[in-house]
Amino acid sequence: MHNIRRLFSEIKWGEFSLLALCISVLSGVLLAFQYDPATPLYSVSTLDMLVPFGEYFRSLHFYSSQLFFLFCICHVIGIFKQAQNYSSKQWIMLTATLPVALLILFTGYILRGDSTGFSAGMIAEAILLDIPFIGESVNDLLFSISDDGMKRIYVNHIIGLGLLWGWLAWNHVRKYRLVFNQHILLTLTIILFSIFVAAPFEPDHLGVTHISGPWFFLGLQELLRYLPPVFAGIFIPLTLLLGIAFLQKQSRFYRILLWFILSWLLVYAILTGVSLLR
Repeated sequence: MHNIRRLFSEIKWGEFSLLALCISVLSGVLLAFQYDPATPLYSVSTLDMLVPFGEYFRSLHFYSSQLFFLFCICHVIGIFKQAQNYSSKQWIMLTATLPVALLILFTGYILRGDSTGFSAGMIAEAILLDIPFIGESVNDLLFSISDDGMKRIYVNHIIGLGLLWGWLAWNHVRKYRLVFNQHILLTLTIILFSIFVAAPFEPDHLGVTHISGPWFFLGLQELLRYLPPVFAGIFIPLTLLLGIAFLQKQSRFYRILLWFILSWLLVYAILTGVSLLR
Protein backbone atom coordinates (compact mmCIF):
# COMPACT_ATOMS: atom_id res chain seq x y z
CA MET A 1 0.00 0.00 0.00
CA HIS A 2 2.80 2.41 0.90
CA ASN A 3 4.61 1.74 -2.39
CA ILE A 4 1.44 2.25 -4.41
CA ARG A 5 0.73 5.53 -2.62
CA ARG A 6 4.33 6.61 -3.20
CA LEU A 7 4.06 5.77 -6.91
CA PHE A 8 0.95 7.91 -7.33
CA SER A 9 2.40 10.81 -5.36
CA GLU A 10 5.75 10.98 -7.20
CA ILE A 11 4.61 10.80 -10.83
CA LYS A 12 3.52 14.12 -12.34
CA TRP A 13 -0.07 13.09 -12.96
CA GLY A 14 -1.29 16.66 -12.75
CA GLU A 15 0.98 17.81 -15.57
CA PHE A 16 0.07 14.74 -17.62
CA SER A 17 -3.65 15.51 -17.26
CA LEU A 18 -3.12 19.14 -18.30
CA LEU A 19 -1.17 18.04 -21.37
CA ALA A 20 -3.90 15.60 -22.37
CA LEU A 21 -6.49 18.32 -21.74
CA CYS A 22 -4.68 20.76 -24.05
CA ILE A 23 -4.55 18.18 -26.85
CA SER A 24 -8.21 17.31 -26.28
CA VAL A 25 -9.34 20.95 -26.40
CA LEU A 26 -7.32 21.81 -29.51
CA SER A 27 -8.52 18.75 -31.43
CA GLY A 28 -12.07 19.33 -30.16
CA VAL A 29 -12.09 22.88 -31.55
CA LEU A 30 -11.21 21.54 -34.99
CA LEU A 31 -13.97 18.93 -34.78
CA ALA A 32 -16.55 21.48 -33.65
CA PHE A 33 -16.33 23.27 -37.01
CA GLN A 34 -17.52 20.11 -38.75
CA TYR A 35 -20.09 18.86 -36.22
CA ASP A 36 -23.81 19.63 -36.35
CA PRO A 37 -25.78 18.53 -33.24
CA ALA A 38 -28.95 18.38 -35.38
CA THR A 39 -27.45 15.45 -37.36
CA PRO A 40 -24.92 13.78 -35.02
CA LEU A 41 -24.64 10.42 -36.79
CA TYR A 42 -24.25 12.02 -40.21
CA SER A 43 -21.70 14.53 -38.83
CA VAL A 44 -19.47 11.85 -37.35
CA SER A 45 -19.77 9.68 -40.47
CA THR A 46 -18.81 12.69 -42.60
CA LEU A 47 -15.82 13.40 -40.36
CA ASP A 48 -14.57 9.85 -40.74
CA MET A 49 -15.15 9.43 -44.47
CA LEU A 50 -15.08 12.85 -46.17
CA VAL A 51 -13.27 15.47 -44.06
CA PRO A 52 -9.47 15.39 -44.61
CA PHE A 53 -7.84 13.94 -41.48
CA GLY A 54 -11.25 14.00 -39.80
CA GLU A 55 -11.01 10.45 -38.49
CA TYR A 56 -7.54 11.16 -37.11
CA PHE A 57 -8.57 14.29 -35.21
CA ARG A 58 -11.63 12.50 -33.84
CA SER A 59 -9.35 9.74 -32.59
CA LEU A 60 -6.91 12.28 -31.17
CA HIS A 61 -9.75 14.02 -29.35
CA PHE A 62 -11.18 10.74 -28.07
CA TYR A 63 -7.97 9.23 -26.70
CA SER A 64 -6.57 12.45 -25.24
CA SER A 65 -9.89 12.95 -23.43
CA GLN A 66 -9.77 9.43 -22.01
CA LEU A 67 -6.21 10.00 -20.82
CA PHE A 68 -7.16 13.34 -19.30
CA PHE A 69 -9.75 11.65 -17.10
CA LEU A 70 -7.46 8.73 -16.18
CA PHE A 71 -4.63 11.10 -15.24
CA CYS A 72 -7.07 13.19 -13.18
CA ILE A 73 -8.04 10.09 -11.19
CA CYS A 74 -4.39 9.19 -10.62
CA HIS A 75 -3.65 12.78 -9.60
CA VAL A 76 -6.43 12.84 -7.02
CA ILE A 77 -5.22 9.52 -5.60
CA GLY A 78 -1.69 10.94 -5.51
CA ILE A 79 -2.75 13.93 -3.41
CA PHE A 80 -4.91 11.96 -0.94
CA LYS A 81 -2.12 12.22 1.62
CA GLN A 82 -2.02 16.01 1.13
CA ALA A 83 -5.75 16.39 1.69
CA GLN A 84 -5.21 17.92 5.12
CA ASN A 85 -3.29 20.79 3.50
CA TYR A 86 -6.41 21.99 1.71
CA SER A 87 -9.27 23.94 3.22
CA SER A 88 -12.65 22.21 3.26
CA LYS A 89 -13.90 24.36 0.39
CA GLN A 90 -10.80 23.76 -1.73
CA TRP A 91 -10.90 19.99 -1.24
CA ILE A 92 -14.63 19.71 -1.99
CA MET A 93 -14.20 21.78 -5.15
CA LEU A 94 -11.28 19.57 -6.18
CA THR A 95 -13.37 16.46 -5.54
CA ALA A 96 -16.21 17.90 -7.62
CA THR A 97 -13.93 18.13 -10.67
CA LEU A 98 -14.09 14.33 -11.03
CA PRO A 99 -17.85 13.98 -11.71
CA VAL A 100 -17.74 17.08 -13.93
CA ALA A 101 -14.86 15.58 -15.96
CA LEU A 102 -16.83 12.34 -16.13
CA LEU A 103 -19.83 14.20 -17.51
CA ILE A 104 -17.64 15.91 -20.11
CA LEU A 105 -16.45 12.50 -21.29
CA PHE A 106 -19.92 11.02 -21.20
CA THR A 107 -21.55 13.86 -23.17
CA GLY A 108 -18.82 13.47 -25.78
CA TYR A 109 -19.61 9.76 -25.94
CA ILE A 110 -23.30 10.55 -26.53
CA LEU A 111 -22.50 13.16 -29.19
CA ARG A 112 -21.18 10.41 -31.46
CA GLY A 113 -24.84 9.68 -32.12
CA ASP A 114 -24.19 6.02 -32.90
CA SER A 115 -26.25 3.13 -31.55
CA THR A 116 -24.37 2.74 -28.27
CA GLY A 117 -23.81 6.45 -27.66
CA PHE A 118 -27.47 7.38 -28.18
CA SER A 119 -28.67 4.43 -26.09
CA ALA A 120 -26.31 5.35 -23.25
CA GLY A 121 -27.69 8.89 -23.31
CA MET A 122 -31.27 7.65 -23.09
CA ILE A 123 -30.36 5.38 -20.16
CA ALA A 124 -28.71 8.32 -18.37
CA GLU A 125 -31.80 10.43 -18.99
CA ALA A 126 -34.02 7.69 -17.57
CA ILE A 127 -31.84 7.50 -14.43
CA LEU A 128 -32.08 11.24 -13.86
CA LEU A 129 -35.84 11.27 -14.40
CA ASP A 130 -36.12 8.60 -11.69
CA ILE A 131 -34.77 11.03 -9.05
CA PRO A 132 -37.67 12.27 -6.89
CA PHE A 133 -38.66 15.96 -7.12
CA ILE A 134 -35.57 17.32 -8.92
CA GLY A 135 -34.97 14.66 -11.57
CA GLU A 136 -36.76 16.43 -14.40
CA SER A 137 -34.99 19.73 -13.69
CA VAL A 138 -31.56 18.07 -13.58
CA ASN A 139 -32.28 16.25 -16.83
CA ASP A 140 -33.39 19.50 -18.50
CA LEU A 141 -30.13 21.07 -17.37
CA LEU A 142 -27.80 18.27 -18.52
CA PHE A 143 -29.38 16.11 -21.23
CA SER A 144 -32.95 16.71 -22.41
CA ILE A 145 -32.38 14.29 -25.30
CA SER A 146 -36.05 13.42 -25.72
CA ASP A 147 -37.04 17.07 -26.18
CA ASP A 148 -33.96 18.75 -27.65
CA GLY A 149 -31.90 15.93 -29.20
CA MET A 150 -28.17 16.60 -28.95
CA LYS A 151 -28.39 20.40 -28.72
CA ARG A 152 -28.33 20.67 -24.90
CA ILE A 153 -25.62 18.04 -24.63
CA TYR A 154 -23.51 19.77 -27.28
CA VAL A 155 -23.65 23.13 -25.48
CA ASN A 156 -22.82 21.50 -22.14
CA HIS A 157 -19.96 19.50 -23.65
CA ILE A 158 -18.16 22.38 -25.35
CA ILE A 159 -19.09 25.25 -22.99
CA GLY A 160 -21.08 24.63 -19.81
CA LEU A 161 -19.29 21.65 -18.28
CA GLY A 162 -15.88 22.87 -19.45
CA LEU A 163 -16.36 26.24 -17.76
CA LEU A 164 -17.62 24.55 -14.59
CA TRP A 165 -14.59 22.24 -14.48
CA GLY A 166 -12.26 25.19 -15.02
CA TRP A 167 -13.88 27.16 -12.19
CA LEU A 168 -13.70 24.22 -9.79
CA ALA A 169 -10.08 23.38 -10.65
CA TRP A 170 -8.62 26.86 -11.20
CA ASN A 171 -7.13 27.43 -7.73
CA HIS A 172 -5.39 24.08 -8.01
CA VAL A 173 -4.46 24.14 -11.71
CA ARG A 174 -2.86 27.57 -11.61
CA LYS A 175 -0.07 26.18 -9.43
CA TYR A 176 1.20 24.12 -12.34
CA ARG A 177 3.44 25.33 -15.16
CA LEU A 178 3.12 23.02 -18.11
CA VAL A 179 6.35 22.82 -20.12
CA PHE A 180 5.63 20.86 -23.29
CA ASN A 181 9.24 19.96 -24.04
CA GLN A 182 9.33 18.02 -20.77
CA HIS A 183 6.56 15.72 -21.98
CA ILE A 184 7.58 15.07 -25.57
CA LEU A 185 7.35 11.28 -25.16
CA LEU A 186 3.78 11.39 -23.86
CA THR A 187 2.76 13.86 -26.57
CA LEU A 188 4.23 11.67 -29.33
CA THR A 189 2.60 8.57 -27.83
CA ILE A 190 -0.86 10.17 -27.94
CA ILE A 191 -0.32 11.50 -31.47
CA LEU A 192 1.01 8.22 -32.87
CA PHE A 193 -1.52 6.02 -31.08
CA SER A 194 -4.34 8.10 -32.58
CA ILE A 195 -2.92 7.54 -36.06
CA PHE A 196 -3.01 3.75 -35.82
CA VAL A 197 -6.07 3.17 -33.59
CA ALA A 198 -9.32 4.76 -34.71
CA ALA A 199 -11.82 6.03 -32.16
CA PRO A 200 -14.85 3.72 -31.75
CA PHE A 201 -17.93 4.36 -33.83
CA GLU A 202 -20.90 2.01 -34.22
CA PRO A 203 -23.51 3.14 -36.77
CA ASP A 204 -27.13 2.37 -36.08
CA HIS A 205 -28.07 -1.15 -37.00
CA LEU A 206 -30.89 -3.56 -36.36
CA GLY A 207 -30.68 -6.69 -34.25
CA VAL A 208 -28.64 -5.24 -31.37
CA THR A 209 -29.04 -7.54 -28.36
CA HIS A 210 -26.50 -6.02 -25.97
CA ILE A 211 -25.15 -2.48 -25.69
CA SER A 212 -22.04 -1.71 -23.64
CA GLY A 213 -21.57 1.79 -22.34
CA PRO A 214 -18.22 3.59 -22.05
CA TRP A 215 -15.61 1.82 -19.95
CA PHE A 216 -16.12 4.12 -16.97
CA PHE A 217 -19.88 3.30 -16.81
CA LEU A 218 -19.67 -0.48 -17.25
CA GLY A 219 -19.76 -1.09 -13.50
CA LEU A 220 -22.81 1.14 -13.19
CA GLN A 221 -24.40 -0.67 -16.11
CA GLU A 222 -23.95 -3.95 -14.25
CA LEU A 223 -25.39 -2.45 -11.05
CA LEU A 224 -28.53 -1.46 -12.96
CA ARG A 225 -29.27 -5.18 -13.38
CA TYR A 226 -29.68 -5.63 -9.64
CA LEU A 227 -30.78 -2.30 -8.17
CA PRO A 228 -33.32 0.44 -8.97
CA PRO A 229 -31.88 3.14 -11.27
CA VAL A 230 -31.81 5.89 -8.65
CA PHE A 231 -29.75 3.71 -6.28
CA ALA A 232 -27.41 2.25 -8.89
CA GLY A 233 -26.94 5.44 -10.88
CA ILE A 234 -27.10 8.16 -8.21
CA PHE A 235 -26.83 7.10 -4.56
CA ILE A 236 -24.06 4.50 -4.82
CA PRO A 237 -21.74 6.72 -6.94
CA LEU A 238 -22.56 9.57 -4.53
CA THR A 239 -21.16 7.55 -1.60
CA LEU A 240 -17.76 7.49 -3.33
CA LEU A 241 -17.78 11.24 -3.90
CA LEU A 242 -18.80 11.90 -0.30
CA GLY A 243 -16.05 9.57 0.93
CA ILE A 244 -13.44 11.51 -1.05
CA ALA A 245 -14.89 14.88 -0.01
CA PHE A 246 -14.89 14.03 3.71
CA LEU A 247 -11.40 12.54 3.51
CA GLN A 248 -10.06 16.01 4.23
CA LYS A 249 -12.58 17.16 6.80
CA GLN A 250 -12.61 14.11 9.09
CA SER A 251 -8.91 13.53 9.77
CA ARG A 252 -9.53 10.97 12.52
CA PHE A 253 -11.51 8.84 10.05
CA TYR A 254 -8.85 9.13 7.34
CA ARG A 255 -7.92 5.42 7.29
CA ILE A 256 -11.53 4.26 7.40
CA LEU A 257 -12.52 6.54 4.55
CA LEU A 258 -9.43 5.58 2.55
CA TRP A 259 -10.22 1.88 2.88
CA PHE A 260 -13.86 2.55 1.98
CA ILE A 261 -12.79 4.39 -1.19
CA LEU A 262 -10.35 1.64 -2.20
CA SER A 263 -12.94 -1.08 -1.46
CA TRP A 264 -15.57 0.80 -3.49
CA LEU A 265 -13.19 1.05 -6.44
CA LEU A 266 -12.29 -2.65 -6.17
CA VAL A 267 -15.95 -3.72 -6.18
CA TYR A 268 -16.63 -1.37 -9.11
CA ALA A 269 -13.67 -2.87 -10.99
CA ILE A 270 -15.09 -6.37 -10.43
CA LEU A 271 -18.52 -5.27 -11.69
CA THR A 272 -16.82 -3.71 -14.71
CA GLY A 273 -15.07 -7.02 -15.43
CA VAL A 274 -18.35 -8.92 -15.16
CA SER A 275 -19.98 -6.47 -17.57
CA LEU A 276 -17.12 -6.86 -20.04
CA LEU A 277 -17.57 -10.64 -20.06
CA ARG A 278 -21.27 -10.46 -20.99
